[in-house]
Parts: sequence; C-alpha cells; structure tokens
Amino acid sequence: MSTCKIFSQFVQNLFIQNIETISTRYGELTTALNRQFRDTDSKTANTLQVGSFGRKTGINNISDLDMLYIMPESKWKNYNTSGGQLKLLQDTKEAISKRYPKTKVQVDRLVVTVTYTNFHIEVQPVFEQDDGSYKYPDTKNGGSWKFTKPKEEMEAVNSLNKEKNLNLKRLCKMVRAWKNKHGIEMGGLLIDTLAYNFLTSTPEYDDKSYSDYDCLSRDFFKYISELPDQKEYAAPGSRQRVKVKKKFQQRAKKAYELCLKAIEAEEKNNNVNEKWKAVYGRPFPAAQEQISKASISQTQITTEEFIEDKFPVDICCQVKIDCEVTQNGFRKFLLRDMLEMRIPLKAKKKLKFRVSEWPQVEEPFQIYWKVLNRGEEAQRRNCVRGQIVLDSGQRVKEESSDFQGDHVVECYLVKNNIVVAKDRIHVPIVADGSDYD
Repeated sequence: MSTCKIFSQFVQNLFIQNIETISTRYGELTTALNRQFRDTDSKTANTLQVGSFGRKTGINNISDLDMLYIMPESKWKNYNTSGGQLKLLQDTKEAISKRYPKTKVQVDRLVVTVTYTNFHIEVQPVFEQDDGSYKYPDTKNGGSWKFTKPKEEMEAVNSLNKEKNLNLKRLCKMVRAWKNKHGIEMGGLLIDTLAYNFLTSTPEYDDKSYSDYDCLSRDFFKYISELPDQKEYAAPGSRQRVKVKKKFQQRAKKAYELCLKAIEAEEKNNNVNEKWKAVYGRPFPAAQEQISKASISQTQITTEEFIEDKFPVDICCQVKIDCEVTQNGFRKFLLRDMLEMRIPLKAKKKLKFRVSEWPQVEEPFQIYWKVLNRGEEAQRRNCVRGQIVLDSGQRVKEESSDFQGDHVVECYLVKNNIVVAKDRIHVPIVADGSDYD
C-alpha cells in the first residue's frame, strides 16, 4: 500500500466508534440538569461538549469526556455564598442521581464525575459571562470561582485546521495513538496545543495530505523533542495555561528515530507497516501479506495477546516497571541499570519484575502482565508466550532468563475497565560469552 493509503486508513481507524452512545449519555445528563434547574426536558439546550470530544481531536476508546452545563443566571445569587461552590456541585450530583440512581456519580474538586462502562463524563456546572467565558466552582481551600474559555480554544483549533488542509485535527489524533502505544502521560489539551504550535511554526503542511504524513510525523516529533523543558504552555485561542505533567522530549526523540527507520523502510519497501506500528501501535494498519506458515507454526502465530482486544486503552497517567536480576552468590542488579551500563544479561538468572513508580490512581484497580519471548530460540522451542494475565495480588512478576532473545515484559494498570497506564521493558538475554556489541 502507498503512504497515502496506509495513513488514510490509520486515521480512519482512529475514528470514535461509540459516538452515538456518548451523545446519548450527554443528552441524558443534560435532560436531568434541565429538569432540575429549568423545569424543561431538552437534551441539547444549555450544555456544551468540551475537551477532546468537543474539539473533535479525540480518538476511539476515549474515556475521559467533559461537559459544561450552563446554569441559569438567576441561580448565581444562590451559590455565590460561602460554601456555594460545593453546594453547586452537590446539587448537580443530586439532580443526576435522582434521574439515574443506578449510575455511579461523585463530586470531585471541580466537577461531578459520572462513570459509565468504558468511559466517564465530568460535568462542570458553570455561569456564562458577558465575554463568552464561563465561571466554574473550585472547592479547594474553602471554595473560589475560576474562569474557562473553551469556545475560544475550539474556534482556534477549527480555524487553523481549515488553514492547514484539515491536518491539525488528524495530527492531534495520531499523536494520541502514539501516547497510548507508549504509555505517555500527556493531557489532550497539551497534545492539541503542541500540534497547533508546530503547524503554526511552518507552512510546510499547508497544502499537504495523507501522502506526506510520514514526513509530518517525523517533523512533529523532532519539533517537540527539541522543545525546552517548561511547566506549562498557552492553550490555542484562550491562552489559558496548560500544565505539563511529565517531560515528553526523550520519548518524542525516540519516536522521531522510529519515524526515520519507517521512512527508510518505505524507500526499500521493507516491512513498512510494522515500522509505523512501532510508532503508533495497533490502530496503524497491518500489511496485507500473509505470515509464512513454513517458518512459524499457527500455534506460535496465535499465542500473543493484545491488551487492546481486552480493554479500551486511554492513557492518562504513567507507570514504570523495573526488574531485579539475581543469582546465587552474586550481587543484585536492576535491569535498567544493567542496560544503561551495557552489562549483558545472561541465562540462569532470576528476574523479579515490579512497579518502581506508581501513578496517583485511587484503588480499586487491577494489574495485568504480559511476557513475550522473541527470537529464533523462542520459536524453535514453541515458547513465544505473550498471554496477558491478571496479577496474583503481589504486584510482582517472577521469571527466569532461560534462553537468549530480545524478550519483552509489559505491565498494564486497569481502572474501571480502561487501561489508564502501561509500561514495557526489554529483556535482552545473550548467550554465554556474548555481549551487546
């Protein structure tokens, strides 16, 4: 397939498939709040879909949705009092719970979170201001009122998207696929802001389309990999502050290098799709060629499982795993330190994988593990593995370095049936007498 066709299919694969369900939930919540505060049954009046879904930059399996409910101006005096911010959120929760008593609804600091299967909607009651901004409640430190300008952000994104031949929103979607593939903690508005700033900085893609998305990918990741470290950016349109939760430059540099390899593979017509899958993950279309059964048995082909087939993946936080390497009579090492110091990992070692950095995710959640053996020896032994298994409760995965190959261990954190964090570590086991060179 041509570059144009594979990237066109890639973007199509990112389309949100449950838009009808999401829209229905938005309508139900709007009706419940209109009945409570306006005594009407409208499913569409006095509400605004915001966030990635509202900007139309979200992708399939989006799980974090945002909604503003515009309060009647006459209610302002009721809530502009001491403790009024919390009371507004509590009244919003009560209105939703009264209409949908079996749905999980809870008050958070700024919003009321309504949890459904595979996604949740954060409802923010607001008061519209004369300049088009919205005043919303913040319950921290006794309560205060803050401002948000989502219309200005949506208008800025829509405007530049038209100027750039629809490339802005597509790039935003592609970057989200990269984020989910590699378990990177980046908020949706930060992604949209970086993509907006990149396309604003260059006229190169003003009239380009899918056939140039290989270069678009390469240039974008190079651009953000070279950005200086900073704590926040100004959002398009509103210029409101967008926080950087985790540094992304090093991961972007790796993506840039993977893009270079994929573009080189295009020139040689060699395993192109798999190279781009290394950047963007499973949504990127696979090659059409059938895997030769002469070299790999059908059992080996079907052994590996993929987390995307079990749960939606929508990364919102970051987890990190490491591995303790031990052998009787020898000192203990961490695998990441060994890899950094280029100390070869040989056979007959005990390996204990554990989470070394936990995200701020409230219990309950589940941990899943995947161990994938790669290389000729794994195929010869018919020991590719790759099954995804639930953690036993110890939050540790114990293995051993039995035979050489570039093996992989992955860890997934699942909250409310959604993969919200993931990490992987390569386990390059070498034969005795070998090293990494």
